[in-house]
Amino acid sequence: MQAEVGDKLCVHGRVVGQQDRTAEIVEVLGTGGAPPYRVRYDDGHEAVMSPGPDSVVRHQDREPGPG
Repeated sequence: MQAEVGDKLCVHGRVVGQQDRTAEIVEVLGTGGAPPYRVRYDDGHEAVMSPGPDSVVRHQDREPGPG
């Protein structure tokens, strides 16, 4: 799993009826974009996470480089 600051982390609900949670990655604590990540949820809560297999990184739109 690789991420950059500004990407979104989506954690899927693990049980029936539990909604997915989405948080913005505000700091990458691992090397080369690897976890753990400091994330901020919509309600302002922050946490340090090492996402599991129930999580997906949604990359922010990035401008293509020259060339």
